[in-house]
Amino acid sequence: MQPAQPGRPREGRATRDAILATARRLIHVHGYRGTSLDDVLKESGVGKGNFYYYFKSKEELGHEILNELIQEFLEETLEPCFADPGASPLGQIRCFLARVLEIQRRTNCVGGCPLGNLAAELADRHEGFRARLHGVFSAWQERLRDALCRAQARGHLDAACDPAAMAAFVVASLEGAILMAKLAKDIEVMERCVAELGRYLSMYEMLPAS
Repeated sequence: MQPAQPGRPREGRATRDAILATARRLIHVHGYRGTSLDDVLKESGVGKGNFYYYFKSKEELGHEILNELIQEFLEETLEPCFADPGASPLGQIRCFLARVLEIQRRTNCVGGCPLGNLAAELADRHEGFRARLHGVFSAWQERLRDALCRAQARGHLDAACDPAAMAAFVVASLEGAILMAKLAKDIEVMERCVAELGRYLSMYEMLPAS
């Protein structure tokens, strides 16, 4: 039996979007492994034939959701702070820290980090997702490392600072803080961590001579 064909292009897009939105919501609450294909179909009201017209499997759906999450992270959190190559590198990092904090404040510490949640759930269980998520976190660290290297080259950061180590420390600290804030349901947990990261960064900052 052939899968049901979608109607007009706009209707077809709406069906695909409904599948993605429903699956994202369920995975955010129940996790990838805790969300079945039947759950997605029931919640979205989409038939199985239409689902398989757009996605070959739950795994393909999961990768498409991951694409969306990565794109949103880049567009909403990372790129706005690092887009201008002429800006102060340390200012860019502080902008990024503030954006991460603001996102957690906006969500009232509910849900945590979608990428971090998937990494914690799937790193030991699904090599394909693990590899992609590792690439995302590595790229995030590399963006921070590059900013720190530029700060050193401009004489704004002490040579004693190891850019790669600090970048990894910032990412690990933020992910841990997001988890702790989620557990406590208290934005102050996140605020204290971001403030401490700012102080740590300032320890290596070299201010211009007056």
